[in-house]
Amino acid sequence: MRALLFSLTALLGLSAAPALSAGQVTTFALDNGMDVVVIEDNRAPVVVHMVWYRTGAADEPPSKSGIAHFLEHLMFKGTDDLGPGELSRIVEANGGSDNAFTSQDYTAYFQRVAADRLGLMMEMEADRMRDLVLAPDDVATEREVILEERATRTDSEPSALFREELRAALFRNHPYGTPVIGWRAEMEGLTREDALAFYERFYAPNNAILVVAGDVAPEKVRALAETHYGPLEPSVDLVARTRPQEPPSRAERRMVMEDARVSQPSLVRSYLAPERNAGAQDEAAALVFLADLLGGSGATSVLGNALQFDNSIAVYTGASYSATSLDTSTFSFVVVPRDGVTLAEAEAALDAEIARFMETGPDPEQFKRIKMQIRASEIYALDDVSDLADRYGRALTSGLTIEDVQAWPDVLQAVTMDDVMAVAEKVLDRRAAVTGWLVPEGGEGSK
Repeated sequence: MRALLFSLTALLGLSAAPALSAGQVTTFALDNGMDVVVIEDNRAPVVVHMVWYRTGAADEPPSKSGIAHFLEHLMFKGTDDLGPGELSRIVEANGGSDNAFTSQDYTAYFQRVAADRLGLMMEMEADRMRDLVLAPDDVATEREVILEERATRTDSEPSALFREELRAALFRNHPYGTPVIGWRAEMEGLTREDALAFYERFYAPNNAILVVAGDVAPEKVRALAETHYGPLEPSVDLVARTRPQEPPSRAERRMVMEDARVSQPSLVRSYLAPERNAGAQDEAAALVFLADLLGGSGATSVLGNALQFDNSIAVYTGASYSATSLDTSTFSFVVVPRDGVTLAEAEAALDAEIARFMETGPDPEQFKRIKMQIRASEIYALDDVSDLADRYGRALTSGLTIEDVQAWPDVLQAVTMDDVMAVAEKVLDRRAAVTGWLVPEGGEGSK
């Protein structure tokens, strides 16, 4: 154990080096407005190629929920040069893997391949950035696919439906209250014309960020990017991403959701919380610590110790915070009570522990341990080139800068216990929260 601690301490001492410096990070922009980030890591002849679009579910037009995710699926249906599914088959034939994902703030497409296949990846990704072909039959088939995805992942899962309802209650005005997958009634009406309109509006080089990470040289990436992405015409009608914002919250909202499929009641409380902002990441960093202190580990956190071990009230407790977000984010608690413990009792215990924390503050030793764990996790992240590419892409499409990404580990290490208490006082305001109970049909609180 002593040797392990010595090794860990020695490793953590490396954090004095530039943050996230597993490789040199180079940035530039093409003449058509496409931003490019190159992260060098020459340990293996592998490259991660990612194209991030500054658009997601929160940018959808009214009554078209789910169109961003729907278009993500349709982007694999072919172009004027590639048949349906051919891009993925070519990636696989070259020993690589590919996929895509959609969030509220971005949509990303990526391939992981041998470094000498980078040019081929750029050629195909540039092709579908501007030359997507959508056959009516493919659109109809893929609409059924996303409806089945919703049925499987959301409609058949009471906890997923519960989280969806809770988020809709928390975000009364902002589009974050609409699920990324979309509302079923609106998904059923999505058309080929809807997909093409979204594609033509948002899928353009000047609305995209190319992130290339791995065994690459910046000058080679620039040459390939200028060859494949450079000729693409930019969109001239892009507008600032201005979304409706949340009005001031003056009263807590509460909800009870009944579902006959629920076997284990649970409660969730979500608060509106500040996100990481360019040049001002201090509050977000303090909220990362607050989540870890209150509910990061069942064995060591405030809620875990008090509710799971000391008083045997809950089988699970947790706290979470989503730092990277273009607009207002969330801070949440979850408690799953033990058999024989009511949700009212569990909520009273949760409130008591929050009040106790607000009065006494963090345990200094626990705070030090969490700071060490966070520093270690930032160092270990340098070992995964895919994770680095992902970090930069998510940050840059959420309004942050390269400098913010590189400064983030140091901002985290600068957090003090006073900083944590200041954000706790600001965020843990029941007037800006929604408390939800998920219960069996006819269960507690249903009347």
